Amino acid sequence: MSEIMSFAQTVFESQPFTRFLGARLGEVTSETAEIYLDVHENHKQQHGFVHGGVLSYLADNALTFAGGIALGGNALTSEYKINYVRPALGKRVIARASAQAAGKRQAVCRCELICIDENGDERLCALAQGTVVPAG
Repeated sequence: MSEIMSFAQTVFESQPFTRFLGARLGEVTSETAEIYLDVHENHKQQHGFVHGGVLSYLADNALTFAGGIALGGNALTSEYKINYVRPALGKRVIARASAQAAGKRQAVCRCELICIDENGDERLCALAQGTVVPAG
C-alpha cells in the first residue's frame, strides 16, 4: 500500500459519518481520490433515487481528499457546489475527484458522481466543484 493510500485510509476510517453510511475508499493517488457507496434502501429518497444529501456527502468527502493530497496533508472543505444532472439510480455510486489547481493555501477540485447500474454501465448523475484548505 502506498504512503498516500495508507494516510487516506487512516483518515477515512476515523470518520464516524462515513462508517454510518457504509462508504468505502477506492483508489487514491497523488492526483485523484475515489469514494464509493453500494446503494441500499436507506440511501434513497421517496422516488427511489439516491438522496441528494448522500451524493453531496460523497462529493464533499472526495473533493476534500483530492484537495488534501494536493496540499500535502489534512484538509477541510472551504466551499463547494454541486449540480445534479440526472436522477441517481443504480447499485453503486462512485465519486471521482481531482485537484484542478493547487497552491499553498487552497486547492480547487472537481468531482464527478457516477452511478453504476446492474449491468456495470456508468452514468454521470452529478458534478461538483469545491475549494479545499489546509486544516488548522
